[in-house]
Amino acid sequence: MGLPTNPIGSVDYAAMNRSANRGYNRARRRLAVLGAVVIGAAAMLTGCGGGDSGGEASPLRVGYQRYGSLSLLKARNEAPGVTWSLFESGPALTEALKAGSIDIGETGEAPPIFAAAGKIQFKIVATSDEVPEGEAVLVKESSGFKTFADLRGKTVALNKGSNVHWLLVKLLEANNMTLQDLTVRYLKPAEGRPAFDSGQVDAWIIWDPYFALAEQPGVKVLADATGLASNREYILAAPDAVEKKADQVRDLLTKLDTTTEWGIANPDERARVLAPELKIDEGVAKRSLARSAKPLAPVTPAIGDELQAIADGFAALKLIPEPIDIKARVDTRFTEVFT
Repeated sequence: MGLPTNPIGSVDYAAMNRSANRGYNRARRRLAVLGAVVIGAAAMLTGCGGGDSGGEASPLRVGYQRYGSLSLLKARNEAPGVTWSLFESGPALTEALKAGSIDIGETGEAPPIFAAAGKIQFKIVATSDEVPEGEAVLVKESSGFKTFADLRGKTVALNKGSNVHWLLVKLLEANNMTLQDLTVRYLKPAEGRPAFDSGQVDAWIIWDPYFALAEQPGVKVLADATGLASNREYILAAPDAVEKKADQVRDLLTKLDTTTEWGIANPDERARVLAPELKIDEGVAKRSLARSAKPLAPVTPAIGDELQAIADGFAALKLIPEPIDIKARVDTRFTEVFT
């Protein structure tokens, strides 16, 4: 999905004003964070003078994947003091939230639904712009498949409960098909790639950067999520972290927003920094990030409605055991970070 451009010679003053306001607000947030640090340091010094001293807050424990904004934050070491845990997929990350081993992490749009259906407790504290080109159905060029409908009766692989699960639902709907028209194999990314390469499955539905890694000679994109699914990134936080580590969560989101904007403005340097972190070639990283790295955004009632529609769709297909109220998980207390 390309960025809108203005005709030659025209100036989008509204966009300039929005950009200026965003920069001003970001500067205010940095000053607020700096002020909090200074006040905190002063309080610590006062405590050393003989007052009662409480224990230091435990580090914020952050879960991340090999995609998304948190990877860049980690690679640039812009959040010192937090602890990092790497996960292969969103469902694995939400299980860590359930176990209490992380405080906050990033997923696609489907993992929060399956996590809520599994009674995992969390709050949705941030999202991103839409990323429809960041997930796709891959097939072999030699297969002769022209459209998704050609996969009727074929075997399709995807990671259960990830963003691509919702893309499958929407593709079936758009092509007047049902789950019974396919043989679906639920495979993790590390399992899906060899199954696809060896011809054990006819198609693989996958997200970046695994998507970009699989774009080899002889492989083609049959369809992506354009016009079907938003494929947003979501930041989930444990309820205890939202309540007891609110300042740390706010600080992380502020740094995350700033770092994401830096990456969008500096795509070449972003790829150089992230390629070692993602353990992929710099050219692959650049291609993946060009279509999948989008600005962060606050969660709003409209975002809640979007997620609720996904939850209702999964419930109607019996992919989750019962209807859930995912809108109730949206927490807007950190909205000011992104405005």
